[in-house]
Amino acid sequence: MKKLNKLVVFWLDKQRFALHLSAVERIVSIVEITPLPKAPEYVMGIINFQGKFIPVVNTRKLFLLQGKDIDLNDQLIIANTSMRTVALWVDTVSDVVERTKDEIIKTEIFFLDIDYVEGVFKLEDGIVLINDIDKFLTLEEITLLQAVLKKQREKDKKLIKKNKAVKKTEIGK
Repeated sequence: MKKLNKLVVFWLDKQRFALHLSAVERIVSIVEITPLPKAPEYVMGIINFQGKFIPVVNTRKLFLLQGKDIDLNDQLIIANTSMRTVALWVDTVSDVVERTKDEIIKTEIFFLDIDYVEGVFKLEDGIVLINDIDKFLTLEEITLLQAVLKKQREKDKKLIKKNKAVKKTEIGK
């Protein structure tokens, strides 16, 4: 029996993409995204997911697609890279499919020099590009993002301390 690759298929505009299921932690409905000053341009901001601050990646910018406003039907794919957890903003997640290695065509065959696309496969009604989530963000970009997130956490801690001090003062009056 051939080993099956399990892939999560998602849509951006009228294009389908996929990630390996092993990288996907969860799929959630869109939530409020807090902007993150000085973050890379493709980072929309952060969300609080189960007590962790997770950066939200604007997949449209990464894939050079036309921008659009967030829609209440949009979804976030919470996924793990080798360096950190990220949330990928997508239109919708449509399916989990299984494909054998033979059914996946490597991008080198098409002379595609797109680092984050590792292969393609066919569905009855079109083609799906398989993305390598570890190649979405470069090491430099992840380092910059981690520095921005660290500064934001420090600001948040100072603000919480300041608010607690103000409340103590108000209670003492």
